[in-house]
Amino acid sequence: MNALMHVYFSILSLVLFAISDLGQAHKFAPPHAPVPSSDVSAVDQGIAYLLMVVALAITYMFH
Repeated sequence: MNALMHVYFSILSLVLFAISDLGQAHKFAPPHAPVPSSDVSAVDQGIAYLLMVVALAITYMFH
């Protein structure tokens, strides 16, 4: 009885593993995805540098 329980458990675990593996499928982007036209992070970084220079100039003027 105990050996038969191990066989059933093994088969059940393999079936559940196969079912759960099907849910992990990945969808990939199409091969000809459009390339972004601008680098938004570079624009954000430029604005941040400009604001830091303005803050430094204001601090220097009031010091």
